[in-house]
Amino acid sequence: MPEQQRSLIVDGSVVPDEWTRLDADAERPADAAVIVPLADWQAARGPAVAPLLASDTELTRELAAELLEAPLIAIDFPKFTDGRGYSIARLLRERHGYAGQIRAVGDVLIDQLFYMSRCGFNAFSLREDQIVEDALNALDTFSRSYQPGTDTGEPLFRRRMREAARQRDVA
Repeated sequence: MPEQQRSLIVDGSVVPDEWTRLDADAERPADAAVIVPLADWQAARGPAVAPLLASDTELTRELAAELLEAPLIAIDFPKFTDGRGYSIARLLRERHGYAGQIRAVGDVLIDQLFYMSRCGFNAFSLREDQIVEDALNALDTFSRSYQPGTDTGEPLFRRRMREAARQRDVA
């Protein structure tokens, strides 16, 4: 049975969701782009089929190489307190070079969006009770980050040291 439509934010904009999330072994609607559990994706890859990774997925080199073919990768957050999906997204971006859409699905709250985006997520399927306008604002919660992330490869102190060196060179 298809999952109910939720608000989708991609790259900082609200967009209609063209993908339908299906449970394991559910019948695929004709001509529909679907997100299916990993095992189903591995059996039926294609341009309109995307994998759903459970939060306990072990991201081996072999699996990561397979996932590079995926049109998008959805990572499930079964509970907002389960942070394993952050690690999966960061590994996909930094270690394995996945450049496509990484979508957070499941129990996704606006409080998490800024941190998810720093780990490599660029799409968010919000929990039904979340307010889209608040979610968009949450993406800009902080203007600077101390730690490196997938969006900024250097910690803040290195960026500040480089800026100070440039100012000394100009003076």
